[in-house]
Amino acid sequence: MNALAVAHKQMTEDGAPPELLRHPPQVANGNQVAIAEASQPTEATAITRIIEMARDTSLPLDRLEKVLQMQQQMEARKDERAFNEAMARAQAEMRTVALDSSNPQTRSRYASYAALDRAIRPHYTRHGFALSFNTGDGAPENCIRILCDVSCGGHSRRYHIDMPADGKGAKGGDVMTKTHATGSAISYGQRYLLKMIFNVSTGETDDDGNAAGGAVITPDQAEQITKLVEESRCNIEVFLRLAGVPSISDIPAAKFDRAVAWLMQKIQAAGK
Repeated sequence: MNALAVAHKQMTEDGAPPELLRHPPQVANGNQVAIAEASQPTEATAITRIIEMARDTSLPLDRLEKVLQMQQQMEARKDERAFNEAMARAQAEMRTVALDSSNPQTRSRYASYAALDRAIRPHYTRHGFALSFNTGDGAPENCIRILCDVSCGGHSRRYHIDMPADGKGAKGGDVMTKTHATGSAISYGQRYLLKMIFNVSTGETDDDGNAAGGAVITPDQAEQITKLVEESRCNIEVFLRLAGVPSISDIPAAKFDRAVAWLMQKIQAAGK
């Protein structure tokens, strides 16, 4: 049973007046399918009838409240559907964003917020989207919850991400003040939320967040491999090319043991 049929059934049970129940949904079978579908009122027509009913001052208050609630639900569903359709159209226009920035500490490249904004803002604004960033409650200890309210027409959807704000660097040491850490966490949160909301690809591994996603090795593991590379006297560029990654911090966690074993073999071979 579709939404209109459910609404019609509910109004019938609530004793809605006959003028609201014109053209009730018909049960279709056999050759009557086309006739039944043609006789069903459109959603716009149903909303119009509900509005007309709401203007009837003779209705009891409890029935009027139900009518208004039903109207709000139907309009909310219509706005959400329009939001989803606009999101699909906007994403269809978006292309991979080039990496324009580098992190010298982790030797990784990433797409800055400015690059993402320049690439996708024209598309999402063209389809009626507006973004509003803020911070909110509920983040774990030493983290900040970044919020983004995305609105389009009459529908709004909230997204969030929790970012570390403890002032620690890739090696676990204190590298910034709490104020700097807060600003950094908000910047990272805005950038990652923007990518997630519109499903934007940056073309290559973007791990400037230093192992925030868990798919790559940890900072401690990266430090361990760095020491092994130095001890084995292996050319870092050759090692990265063999590993198929742009930097040590981009090595997948699943390849950590293999990378360590390979470097240990080189160290042992050099010592013979």
